[in-house]
Amino acid sequence: MSFTLHGIPVSKGIVIGQACLMSPASLDVDHYVIEPEHIEAEVDRFFAAQRTVQQELDTLRAELPEDMPAEIDAFLNVHSLILRDSLLTGATAERIRSQRVNAEWALAQQLEHLLSYFDEVEDEYLRERKADVQHVIERVLRVLAGTSAVIAPMMNKSLVAAVDAGMGEQGPSAASYESERMIVVAHDISPAGMLHFKTQAFGGFITEYGGRTSHTAIAARSLGIPAIVGAHQASTLIRENDILIVDGEEGVVIVNPDPRILEAYRTRQNEKARAHQTLQRLAFAPAHTEDGTPIALYANIELPEDVPLALQRGAVGIGLFRTEFLFMNRRHTLPDEEEQLDVYRRVVHIMQGRPVTIRTADIGADKAFESAMVESETLSGAENPALGLRGIRWSLTEPGIFLTQLRAILRASADGPVKLLFPMLGSAREITQTLERVEQAKQQCADAGLPYDPKIKLGAMIETPAAALALPVFLDRLDFLSIGTNDLIQYTLAIDRTDNAVAHLYDPLNPSVLHLISHILRQAKQAGVPISVCGEMAGDPVYTRLLLGMGLTEFSMESSQLLHVKQEILSASLGALKAPMRALLGAYEEEDIQGALSILALAGNIELGRR
Repeated sequence: MSFTLHGIPVSKGIVIGQACLMSPASLDVDHYVIEPEHIEAEVDRFFAAQRTVQQELDTLRAELPEDMPAEIDAFLNVHSLILRDSLLTGATAERIRSQRVNAEWALAQQLEHLLSYFDEVEDEYLRERKADVQHVIERVLRVLAGTSAVIAPMMNKSLVAAVDAGMGEQGPSAASYESERMIVVAHDISPAGMLHFKTQAFGGFITEYGGRTSHTAIAARSLGIPAIVGAHQASTLIRENDILIVDGEEGVVIVNPDPRILEAYRTRQNEKARAHQTLQRLAFAPAHTEDGTPIALYANIELPEDVPLALQRGAVGIGLFRTEFLFMNRRHTLPDEEEQLDVYRRVVHIMQGRPVTIRTADIGADKAFESAMVESETLSGAENPALGLRGIRWSLTEPGIFLTQLRAILRASADGPVKLLFPMLGSAREITQTLERVEQAKQQCADAGLPYDPKIKLGAMIETPAAALALPVFLDRLDFLSIGTNDLIQYTLAIDRTDNAVAHLYDPLNPSVLHLISHILRQAKQAGVPISVCGEMAGDPVYTRLLLGMGLTEFSMESSQLLHVKQEILSASLGALKAPMRALLGAYEEEDIQGALSILALAGNIELGRR
């Protein structure tokens, strides 16, 4: 049956592929292709893990105290029966053989398949057995995670074909839709879970939860894969292996499309591929406005693997290195100084003399993590994490972790131009405490004879109204600033950008937001302090001329957006933007704002409006 779902488009492009339903357990396992000669060894690895869990259950049963209630023994018997059932063992082995995938992935997919049966059961007692199945399979997954695979993970061949042909906004070709493309369908995907998209063969994703600037959406744009969030009931209505079209332009998901619609979308894919090839010619052209003002375009990254695409798209530097992703998926260890130094140095070396701005870990809010190594309370347990312990507040409560990161960044600065950026600073006191920690880290490096740049530039993210209103102290004590529009908008409007109930009210064109951004840019320019915008507004071509009109000359964004923004810059005239910008900043009513935006659009001959 064919039907259509609607959601929020957060990453442009079109992908055609098969649905892959995922639970959090599925997102936490690796996925790779097994070469034919290693398939039986991979099946044996699965059965070895199954036997290990069986031995664990047998040991638990043998060690039960004599006065233990009989129900506990029965509970273990149920788990043993599930573990030996052919729907688990035989079916998983068959998936490994038929799909040529690793044991973890095959087992996670079989888990999804088995759980779907329970969703259709009316009997409450039987429905509750769903949890038993999940517990047993997750025990096996944990054992597999602790065993070495028979081969190193290899890139899925369909991903190789997709990379060769281009994917999403990076340029789908006529051949790309013929490759097997998995489209993830999930309730939600955490930022830590999104790290799996960096190395695994997914062509796009759909979630039921999230907003335009949730980190799930930001990660999708960084990967350049089509994505839709806020598609309600997607994981309920879509079945495993359904054929899907994800239209990241319109926010539409077409499930099991008829041949005519399928062919129409394939034609659109080819058209976008040709448009992308034209756009790619701008990669190494100097970025300047039509009337000659030079504009610096930087890239936002999360891992060193993101750097090659940034260079390919013509970035003149890294404007935001989000280091918190080094801390994710690390339950029992945290990256030590040498590990962090290696990562930072890799980025600095690849950039070959171009500036690299490294932000200290912005832990908290939607990027919380749990680790036994952390002394402070679990971040994700806060009643409202966005207003809790996050960013620099968290770093200052974890001086050992903070100093380790500062030393690693300082040492990397000896290898090339590095700038040090701090998230969520909000007051003079926090600036003082932060600068004291930097001096402490410098002294520790000096005492150990470790080289670093003593003149390293220090900067702050401007992400709250408090920071914007206290801007003079920031301008006086720091070397540069960067506006994080995602959080600035969220905190100005008192709207949680990840909350489906209010995400539609998140509005970059709200007059209070526009006045705040304009005020920050004007004050920084008057003080002669360099300032950039690294939030999502910087990477959205819809807002490029608006930011240019406010005086912004440094943009930092996901690499996938660089060429689109450059295209707008090259055809913009700052002189022509002055009058419409004055009208826009003087407007407060909806229709007046729209009128001013229309004039601004005509001044640059682009379509600009609310989304």
